[in-house]
Amino acid sequence: MLHNTLCLVTDEATCKYHSLYEIITAAVKGGVNMVQLREKEISTKAFIKKAEKAKSILAPLGVPLIINDRVDVALAVEAEGVHVGQEDMPIAHIIQLMPKGSIIGLSIESPQDITTSHQWSNISYLGVSPIFLTATKKELIHPWGIDGIKKIMEISRTPLMAIGGIHLENVDEVLATGITNIAVVSALCAAKHPMSVAQKFRKKIFF
Repeated sequence: MLHNTLCLVTDEATCKYHSLYEIITAAVKGGVNMVQLREKEISTKAFIKKAEKAKSILAPLGVPLIINDRVDVALAVEAEGVHVGQEDMPIAHIIQLMPKGSIIGLSIESPQDITTSHQWSNISYLGVSPIFLTATKKELIHPWGIDGIKKIMEISRTPLMAIGGIHLENVDEVLATGITNIAVVSALCAAKHPMSVAQKFRKKIFF
């Protein structure tokens, strides 16, 4: 059962002050306990290379690596899990392909997505995205908002992970809904001091 998770979702384009791997290392030192590697524009070979590097950082620390969208990359590097959207590989196929016990995350975009997810007991969490408007999710123009989170929590049978526009100034209102899993992108990737920011997030999640 996913609980008290602080997940770094990578976006190399927003890494202003540090390299991707420096951010991953610092964020984990600060308390991040899951990393989702997200790459939309690079080749499969380049994605695998980045994933292998990230895995070499995370594995010794016991922090799971989740691959965004690409089940083939996740399998190639023996990542601990995969996160997919509604237009990616169907969950039924992912469950068949990924090793037993893998972390499987699914983004939800509508109440119907939540109802549909009830048939899959193997899903580890539902990604509620975006909570707030964010530049990293330009294609999603209708944020769930705090009221949306509350409605989802009433009907979801699966742990939820909130993502999208979450930063230190608004994470408290997200946590106040009862959600215990938070994913952040630019709040860590664009931070001058990612370890310090991660520590502050972590303190809020664990009160």
